[in-house]
Amino acid sequence: MKPVWSLASVLIAVTAYGQEVPASVKSAIAKADAAVAAIVKIPKAMRTFDNTLGALDLLSDDLDRTTSITIFLRNVSTDAKERAEAGAAEEFLGNYYVELGKREDLYKAVKEYADTKPNLKGEQKRMLEFTLRDYRRAGMDLPKNKRDRVAELEKDLNKIGLEFEENIAVDTLQLPLTNEELKGVPEDARTGWIKQNGNYLVPMTGPAYSAIVDFAQNPSTRQKARWIWLRRGGQKNVELLAQLLEKRNELTQLLGYKNTVDYEIETRMAKNSDVVAKFYADLKPILLKKALVDKAEFTQAKRDDLNDPKAELDPWDYSYYKRVLLEKKYAIDSEKVQEYFSVPNVLKGLFDVTGTLFSVTYTDITADAGKLGLPVWHKDVKLYEVKDKATGKLLGRCYMDLYPRPGKYTHAACWGLQVHRINDDGSERLPLVALVCNLNQPQGDKPALLSHDDVETLFHEFGHGLHGIFSQSRYARFAGTGVARDFVEAPSQMLENWVWDPAVLGTFAKHYKSGEPLPAGLLEGMKKARTLGSGIETQGQVYLGEMDQKFHLAKGGKIDTTEAAFEVYNADTVYKQLPGTLPEAAFGHLVGYEGAYYGYLWSLVYAQDMFTRFETKGLLNPEAGKWYRDHILAKGGTEDEMDILKAYLGREPKMDAFLKSLGLDK
Repeated sequence: MKPVWSLASVLIAVTAYGQEVPASVKSAIAKADAAVAAIVKIPKAMRTFDNTLGALDLLSDDLDRTTSITIFLRNVSTDAKERAEAGAAEEFLGNYYVELGKREDLYKAVKEYADTKPNLKGEQKRMLEFTLRDYRRAGMDLPKNKRDRVAELEKDLNKIGLEFEENIAVDTLQLPLTNEELKGVPEDARTGWIKQNGNYLVPMTGPAYSAIVDFAQNPSTRQKARWIWLRRGGQKNVELLAQLLEKRNELTQLLGYKNTVDYEIETRMAKNSDVVAKFYADLKPILLKKALVDKAEFTQAKRDDLNDPKAELDPWDYSYYKRVLLEKKYAIDSEKVQEYFSVPNVLKGLFDVTGTLFSVTYTDITADAGKLGLPVWHKDVKLYEVKDKATGKLLGRCYMDLYPRPGKYTHAACWGLQVHRINDDGSERLPLVALVCNLNQPQGDKPALLSHDDVETLFHEFGHGLHGIFSQSRYARFAGTGVARDFVEAPSQMLENWVWDPAVLGTFAKHYKSGEPLPAGLLEGMKKARTLGSGIETQGQVYLGEMDQKFHLAKGGKIDTTEAAFEVYNADTVYKQLPGTLPEAAFGHLVGYEGAYYGYLWSLVYAQDMFTRFETKGLLNPEAGKWYRDHILAKGGTEDEMDILKAYLGREPKMDAFLKSLGLDK
């Protein structure tokens, strides 16, 4: 019997910020307070790096390790009350961190140490620089009345942001459709849909939406699905976003910045909004050429399909006609492709490929999860340990939660629940990551079958996980994905390339019944089709990034977000947005990436450049894998990201490989 984690077992009624908070969180914060008290009472003359900055890093890591799984349940629990309690815990902890960052006695302790002008190197030098920068960005050099307002705004933003995300996660929008309207949608894809009098109430989950826009033959059905999909979060999220933008603007003005974007990007590779604007300005004309070629190809496919020479392409047609083109032009039957990507085979392939490349082994230890103090929260969740092949050393552990459930996070993501750290005595704290997806579920004796896109997503998210697991940082602050936020996606994006390589796919893409390998002709067609629609799809990323920028550059934080979202979409893509939708309400990255969503494309440039080394050395070459593991993944944020890139590449980074991956010349 697998142990199942229950937040209810640790919940007690504690009023804090008007919420109930788990006992484990309260206890962890009490320990953090004691650690802070120990730091601030150290006499000025006795301050060292270890007893001040090192101790701060340790207390933060202790707090995160103790509370991470508790608050993580907000994203994965099936129990609405449990999710609410986990959300309360996350809000409480977020507010505590705001207060911690505003403590004058702690700031004074750090300043006392900094004033000794210590001769630091490496991670320690970086830690001091970043900590002083954090205090400046927190407003610690401001008068007390302004500092108090900054703290108040940060707490408000924490609370409103959580509510914005929750509204998307729990949105129960359903689309009533008849069998005739669903013509073309496979029966397998309808699993879990509510059936009434022979018709369906379709919940707008990611898999359901994809099934409709990919397969529904009726354009009106696809349009309805897109309309509902782009209304998730609803008007309530539009109103919350208005509050977020105004409060973020007030906060950054108080801190002395022109706008939210410049504040957010200061700590990233791009440094300011002007650099991002130039990045998009340089990229958009190149993308437009490819997007127009894409649109012409897809429009012709629609005209041929409908036998209508005047038919025009709408945004809800894109996924459907991409599938049609894949089948007719490239001989790729997406349903047939899925038969070669069963979850058991794909997971084995993921472990075999990365195991060979990075010289590690993976072992399912779910049965022992409870004994390790790492219980699973649902019967479908698995726990794996990762060990170095050569030494047998345990490197970290990884949860996998792959299938959709009511109330669960609706996309794919990887959480770093615990990060790598080396203690003062030389012992290590090992990473714990959680891979969360919403893949098709198994049906009876039939295993879950994945689209090639799903396989790519799985490799992508596992790239984040490996970034955490291979970390060798001394301090928790710089562990794994603790890098500049416009570089954090690069390792995961790079790993996507492996699912396009014939030799790699040949190791695990096998028919779930016969065990036959993916046919060579089908594989060749998939490779040729990789850049199909790349211009339109990349324009979509530019649109999201520029929408985010426009919102956060608005004077006073005041802007009609729906009008602005439509304006940017219509300018940045080859489509017109569907009237009546609220695209910004469903865009969860407006919390967490505020003003910095550009980083997804920015990092992709570096991801494809890093991949060129594997193209030269071989995608299953352990030597190339070791170089990457040691020079990129192990370093985390311990050094400047551009310096790390240059050392790995042996040259300055370039955009050529990125453009080539889109089927474009520079």
